[in-house]
Amino acid sequence: MRSLCSLLLSVLIALSLVGCSTRQLTDNLEGSTAQRLVTHSVDDLIGKLPQEHLSGLRGQRVYLETHFLHTSGVKNYADKRLALALQRRFGAQLVDSEAEADQIMTVFYNSLATDQSDFGFSIPLGFIPGTGANAKINIITLEKYHGIAEMYYFLGPTGVEHRSATLQAVVRTDALGLPLITIPISNLKREE
Repeated sequence: MRSLCSLLLSVLIALSLVGCSTRQLTDNLEGSTAQRLVTHSVDDLIGKLPQEHLSGLRGQRVYLETHFLHTSGVKNYADKRLALALQRRFGAQLVDSEAEADQIMTVFYNSLATDQSDFGFSIPLGFIPGTGANAKINIITLEKYHGIAEMYYFLGPTGVEHRSATLQAVVRTDALGLPLITIPISNLKREE
């Protein structure tokens, strides 16, 4: 009888301590951390523009056309950062129409958002009013919060443009989730 009770108690504990992994993609930029993750990832993405492919733009008139799933403040920010890099770093002269251009650059953004995931062991509490989503108590979890910017582009006169490789930048901040405290294990400090 005693061993049956021990077995049932062990099963109950094992079922309540759920090993889980969740992932959430969001373009909601409420809060400074989310905004910094995305803007830093856009800055890093623009920094990855290949010198060998774009150095030929010096002195060229370039028409820049960008596309994303929807127009947003983040897309506008990415467009401005890209335009500034083309002008200052690569010496391009941006123009307002294809008719004025020597080169056409068509950019497709694949991602301009945050990605949040965690995995580890936690005790699910279900929905509790006032807590938003399903509540849980962390036993030990790794909580990852990333800003992701990704793009590719076509460059050249219409009909003979060349496609770039896909460029991606990920900026992250992680934390160790424990029952009473969450401990940051990375941060967003930037050395400028």
